[in-house]
Amino acid sequence: MTDLETRAAPPRAGALRRAVPALAGYAAVRALGLLALFLWSAARDKSAYTLLTARWDALWYVRVAELGYGYEVRLANGDLHSNLAFFPLLPWLERLVAAVSPLSYADGGFLVSLVASLAAAWGIFAVADHVYGRRAGVCAVLLWAVLPVGIVQSMAYSESLFTALAAWALYAVLTGRWVTAGALALFAGLTRPVGLAVVAAVWVAAVASFVRDRSAPGQGDPHVTAEPATRVRRVLGMALAPLGTAGYVLWVGHRTGKGPLGYLDVQAGWRNGFDGGYAFARFVAEKFASFPAALAGAGLVAGVASVVWLYATGVRQRQPLPLLVYTGVVTALALCASSYFGSKPRLLLPAFPLLLPLALALAKARPRRSAAILGTVAVASAVYGAFWLNGPGPP
Repeated sequence: MTDLETRAAPPRAGALRRAVPALAGYAAVRALGLLALFLWSAARDKSAYTLLTARWDALWYVRVAELGYGYEVRLANGDLHSNLAFFPLLPWLERLVAAVSPLSYADGGFLVSLVASLAAAWGIFAVADHVYGRRAGVCAVLLWAVLPVGIVQSMAYSESLFTALAAWALYAVLTGRWVTAGALALFAGLTRPVGLAVVAAVWVAAVASFVRDRSAPGQGDPHVTAEPATRVRRVLGMALAPLGTAGYVLWVGHRTGKGPLGYLDVQAGWRNGFDGGYAFARFVAEKFASFPAALAGAGLVAGVASVVWLYATGVRQRQPLPLLVYTGVVTALALCASSYFGSKPRLLLPAFPLLLPLALALAKARPRRSAAILGTVAVASAVYGAFWLNGPGPP
């Protein structure tokens, strides 16, 4: 399965009917999470809707939508937080919703996230169904829904929007729709810095296809598509893919007057960067200096080990190359960032291919056992999400 699959995608109407069980299950899990959040928040005399739409990063996105770029906050320690750190697609959509409806920018962000989360669930199903079959697709969607930080999928954040674009871009690659894949990668690159992962997946898959074209021309291999029109579409997809990320980063560099590396300076103002995981490793090691903090340290080590194991399992199971490249880049960027250590589970939300080995195992188990496991985890996730958002929560 590491070779690129290019079998035809099912018709759109048929694809939606095929995905209905996954989407219905996803909606049920997310409804349970929202219900738990609203009940928990009411008990603590807090507004659940405010937690979902008007705190942390959601406020920064709304400010971009309302005022544009240029808003900054100077902290007491001298750090400069600029809204240039936030990519523009979600604020653009918030502004669009506010322009065509009576909804506020914050309401627009919530609406976009709800719609995008369903689109992401459908995209995850499409990818998993294409690789492992329908039951695995349903299980993959439900596993994504019941993640401990799954409540973020319903917040006015960009994770759901990005995951939707990334999942459908990967599906387009797997089904040989190169221009669609490049366009979706472009929009993913306008959503989050990790859009680089989608670009990398498109480029690596395209290069692998070109290599196969050259190494096995005219041999009748159904996975080899050497027609000139296909090669042109492949090149066009490669050309489109990086335009979103590159365009925004270069625009920030021009606006700040610091050239192509200006965006890195903006991130440095947030004390965020890429250090290969050194700061995170030190953060984890410091947990073992006392008790009970050592328990948290052990939990972090177990979490990172689980992520590495899931990725290695995907490699052993020969997941398609685009999925492995995408997941590897998302995981590396999440774990090797030098700040906001509590955000790492949230930053891993788009790395849904990590869940495919578990989805495949659940798909092979008896339906009652799979349902019991997913139901139990869904309840635990809903309770944890309500607790987390009413406590430390994101960023």
